[in-house]
Amino acid sequence: MNNETESTDHGCDANCTSPAEQLNLDCFCTTLNRNQLNTILSVDDINQNILKTHPQLFSNTTVFISPEQLLQMQNIVQAVSRVVNLPAYVKQILVHSPGIANYNPGTSGVFMGYDFHLGARGPQIIEINTNAGGAFLNAALVNAQNECCRAVGRQIIQLKTDLDHEYMEMFLHEWKLQRGDKPLVSIAIVDENPTQQFLYREFKMAQRLFQRNGIKTFIADPSELTFSENQLTYSGQLIDLIYNRHTDFSLASNALADIRKAFESSSVVLTPNPYHHAIYADKRNLAILGNEHNLRELGVQEQDIQVLRAGIPATECVSLENAEKLWAERKHLFFKPASGFGSRATYRGDKLTKRVWNEILLGNYVAQEFVLPSERGILVDNERTALKMDIRAYVYQADMQLLAARLYQGQTTNFRTQGGGFAPVFVA
Repeated sequence: MNNETESTDHGCDANCTSPAEQLNLDCFCTTLNRNQLNTILSVDDINQNILKTHPQLFSNTTVFISPEQLLQMQNIVQAVSRVVNLPAYVKQILVHSPGIANYNPGTSGVFMGYDFHLGARGPQIIEINTNAGGAFLNAALVNAQNECCRAVGRQIIQLKTDLDHEYMEMFLHEWKLQRGDKPLVSIAIVDENPTQQFLYREFKMAQRLFQRNGIKTFIADPSELTFSENQLTYSGQLIDLIYNRHTDFSLASNALADIRKAFESSSVVLTPNPYHHAIYADKRNLAILGNEHNLRELGVQEQDIQVLRAGIPATECVSLENAEKLWAERKHLFFKPASGFGSRATYRGDKLTKRVWNEILLGNYVAQEFVLPSERGILVDNERTALKMDIRAYVYQADMQLLAARLYQGQTTNFRTQGGGFAPVFVA
């Protein structure tokens, strides 16, 4: 592995003096107790050998943030939540998402994911996701840490202490929002070809939690669900709620036709669902949420305008009208598909070719101001190096449940970097 970093700019100015920044840059402690993590993950034999089959899933280190950065992230999350609940905002963004996305069943969406880079101006939202993965795995990871020697005597804070209870209550609340006091009997965890998904082991962890709370739980491909006589079933078993991990956010494919019918008829509680994706995660929304003039027209409170203006990089939708300007500015921009997920079909502007640019112009893309990720010092084969990092906040109803970092090299997070992967985040 090449231990030279791609950049020496750590995403902060020359006066990085906070304990968190110092710890991230020059503390090379190995904090992960892999034996303890393996014990936690192997309960009930559901995650045997995951550390061998997914060697870059978990990093050996811990990431630190300052109390100020935590507060800034909380303020951004809460400001976004207030804006997306404004009728004027919903009316504006649903123009881009006609049809099923207009149906709001009244739920909030489990495991919202807010992804941040820690820039010179503070935390910056890179994107918002509606079915953010990793929450169950990171709950295990945070409980398998040795104390960092440099952090002795410092205040280390976890957002939540009983995450299993927190997660279970979240799903029960989603059910109650749509079904009231009716008992929740069955859940289906749904994704395409689930056993082949990179985070399939996490589906098993969710299944274990639900079953321990007396709920029948199945892990299923959409093709295994059938909608008939106003009921959605799996192998003859009625399904009450779907924990949706599928990335066809609008349920547009034929494979999801039965789930789509069940959702439209309110025969199943689906979380997250197309409405959640439309109002939160369509990347065109960032062009609205970060635009001061637009926010004022929507009637957003001045305090929230300033929080969002500082916390969302300048974003605009790519069109033929602004193509010439964006091409000229491309070296400072990142291009993303409006309804994409992960790092698929995303491009750094300074690496764009004319061929790819023409494809972007024909697609539904946004151009976002490039925010350089900060870095975390780490030992790889006993050699000191630095990996890029982002911070993911797992959120329910504007409440941050858990923070996790993803460490990587390259253009985007990849879980293929030696020494990289998920890392717990503590406030120092």
